[in-house]
Amino acid sequence: MPETSDPAEASVHPATLAITAGRAHSGSSLAPALWASSVWQSADMRDARRRATGVRSGEFYGRYANPTVASFEEAVSVLEGAEASLAFASGMGAISTIVLALCGQGSHIVAQRQLYSATLAFLQGPCARFGIEVTFVDGTAPGAFAAAVQPGRTMLAIAETPSNPLLELVDLDELGALRGPITLVDSTFATPLGQQPLAHGVHLSLHSATKGIAGHNDATLGVVSGERDLLDEIWGYHVLHGATPSPFDALNALRGIRTLAVRTNHQAASALHLAHSLQGHPAVTAVHYPGLATHPQHHLAIRQMRHFGTVFAIELAGGAAAAERLLGRVGLLRVATSLGGPETLVCHPRTTTHASLTDEEAAEQGVSGGLLRISVGLEDTTDLLADLLRALSAAD
Repeated sequence: MPETSDPAEASVHPATLAITAGRAHSGSSLAPALWASSVWQSADMRDARRRATGVRSGEFYGRYANPTVASFEEAVSVLEGAEASLAFASGMGAISTIVLALCGQGSHIVAQRQLYSATLAFLQGPCARFGIEVTFVDGTAPGAFAAAVQPGRTMLAIAETPSNPLLELVDLDELGALRGPITLVDSTFATPLGQQPLAHGVHLSLHSATKGIAGHNDATLGVVSGERDLLDEIWGYHVLHGATPSPFDALNALRGIRTLAVRTNHQAASALHLAHSLQGHPAVTAVHYPGLATHPQHHLAIRQMRHFGTVFAIELAGGAAAAERLLGRVGLLRVATSLGGPETLVCHPRTTTHASLTDEEAAEQGVSGGLLRISVGLEDTTDLLADLLRALSAAD
């Protein structure tokens, strides 16, 4: 665990860490300090050279580091149990930077098929153009990652758990046991309070902090956590790639971290209740949520997750037409494609988050016309269920 301002942090619970972490750059202020500067003055030529050639120099130039961003990184490090973290302008900025920092022409990547569509598009498009070969596997199949690794050539193994949008899981112990490639987990749906991939031997844990970590739909950020030496290597490319996080967004994300535990506890409990309540509804053919005993990987979820997440998905019997009717009927739920915020959001993955998939790819991933993804917010659970049931009566 990284050094913190309070030695007692090492022995307290995650909900407490969300309050205490990331305060080193704020002095005695209880609110995070905003360092809006993009450049700092150097004392002389030697000092300027020291800052220009140092790793993650804190007061030199905004693309290298920023104290507000550093506070956010330090808070995430503590929550992840990591030596260090590195922030980016977005989750995709993080993914693309890591891949290009660690791989080059002739490199090989193993990735699960059940990935966010923009990640898939990056692996299938730019990576192929740069001569980086990618083998896609079923992340839910035991031994699939290990079987696809090419010793001496596979540089990265990329997983996303729970996956978007069907909430499928990857066995983190199995992934962490791989020898050879750097292992990377997109843990966005879980947040650092939902699971800790690094505790299972995974090298890098990544989040689109835009989602649950910031939690208020007012910040766009990515962040990755792991060993300091590895992140310093990635930072060297990060400076060139330029996916630089905004200190304003980092400030909002730090504010979000302070309430992360209470938000996700409520949202996960509501998600479980709603998922249970919709099972057996005549208009719903399937409910996808790791907290349900009917989820095929429920026991794995119990083993590696602290809570089961704030997102679930439903399949409608009437297909795409029923999904369109439901989206036109919801009142309290809002039609939007993000997740993790205070408002409950519903989206149709086939025409939004996964619109770039071909019909064949969508069928392979189970992204059907009748699939809806629901990110549960902070409204009263009873009100949310009533709104869903009213909308489902129109979709039936």
